[in-house]
Amino acid sequence: MRPNPFAVNPPAVKFWTAANSLVTKPFALKMLRWLSMAAFCAAILPAVSNAQPANLSGRYQCAQAKVRGKVVPCKAAPLTLKNDGRFELRGWEGSYLVTGEWVELSDSVVRSRAKIEPGHRIVFRYHGKHGWCEMVYERRLAELGKTNLG
Repeated sequence: MRPNPFAVNPPAVKFWTAANSLVTKPFALKMLRWLSMAAFCAAILPAVSNAQPANLSGRYQCAQAKVRGKVVPCKAAPLTLKNDGRFELRGWEGSYLVTGEWVELSDSVVRSRAKIEPGHRIVFRYHGKHGWCEMVYERRLAELGKTNLG
C-alpha cells in the first residue's frame, strides 16, 4: 500500500542526532582518526621537506684547540670535505655522513663524530693521550687573495 500524499500527518523528517551519527560507529571512528592524522601530516611535512641538508663541503682550518680545558696553539692539518661525500685529514681519507647536527667521518677501521655548530664550524671532542681534547675547525668561505672584485 502506498502512503497517501494528502494525509494530515506526513512522514517524520529525520534530524541528525548523536545516536544516529557516523561518529558512533567503529569504522567511522577509525576513518576519522586516519583522516585527522593525514591532515596533521599534510600540515607538518611541507615544513620539514623544505629543509635543505647542510652543504658542508669545503676546506676547514683549525681555529682553536683545547687540551684539558686550556687553549693551545692549533697546528692541525686542514680538514677537506668534498662534494662526493669523501674527506681528507692529514693523509686520512674516507667518507663522511651528515646526520642532523652531527657529521661522522669514517673509513674501514676508524669512525669519528663531530658536532656542527653555527658559523661554519665543526667541533671534534675526544679523549686523547693528554686528556679531553677539543678541536674547532672553521670553514673559510673566501680565502684572502683569491677574490675577484672586478
